[in-house]
Amino acid sequence: MLISVLRNAFSGQGLDLMSVIASILASLLVIFVMLPFHEFAHATVAGWFGDKTAKMLGRQTLNPLKHIDYVGALLLLLFGFGWAKPVPVNLDHRKNPKGAMAVVALAGPLANLLAGIVGGLLINLVLAIDPMALLIFSGKSVGILSYIVLFLYYFMAINISLAVFNLIPIPPLDGSKILMAFLPNRICYQIQRNEAMISMILMIAIAFGAFSGPLSVAQSWLTSGILNLTALPFSGSPFNPNFSLL
Repeated sequence: MLISVLRNAFSGQGLDLMSVIASILASLLVIFVMLPFHEFAHATVAGWFGDKTAKMLGRQTLNPLKHIDYVGALLLLLFGFGWAKPVPVNLDHRKNPKGAMAVVALAGPLANLLAGIVGGLLINLVLAIDPMALLIFSGKSVGILSYIVLFLYYFMAINISLAVFNLIPIPPLDGSKILMAFLPNRICYQIQRNEAMISMILMIAIAFGAFSGPLSVAQSWLTSGILNLTALPFSGSPFNPNFSLL
């Protein structure tokens, strides 16, 4: 995400140091709070299904030191999406392990989506206090509340990006585990057998921007929708800044 902010700055929009700081702080909050919360959600829901693997290994925790993957954290800081160390899950003893795994997998993206909704509510709360803070999306700052709105927007959009990214139905992302709940066992076995190779292809595709377009559309649509919905308790007026992180 920092790359996007700097790209916009050097494309003629000007470099606003406070905007850069807001993007960095939002990214760090996601890295040290939301990535652990994402994995904690996986571990907690797995525990509901009787799997205590993550808890026994000390991974059912919000301690970021237990979850942070340094490469994933760096990518999130720079590009707005990344990952943490996946929590271990063993649901083979369940009567319907694929269905249980799908629910566990869905918990992570839902945690990020919930954070995005909270971010939207806080943005609209600030705008209810000072509607002029919205001018930050036009490149104008009218005070500290403008940068708080921008920080919250970065935080919200990164979480929505993570939710969308993780729902891609390709291993090792959460979406693949949800998809496999609906596939025959023989196909699931082939996917699991070739997961390392598929994951490598995924990383190459991401590096070449294969998902940038679809992810950007989905992220923008969800961000706009959540901002509009979370505006209802305050004013009901639509919130639709012409602004994108991806």
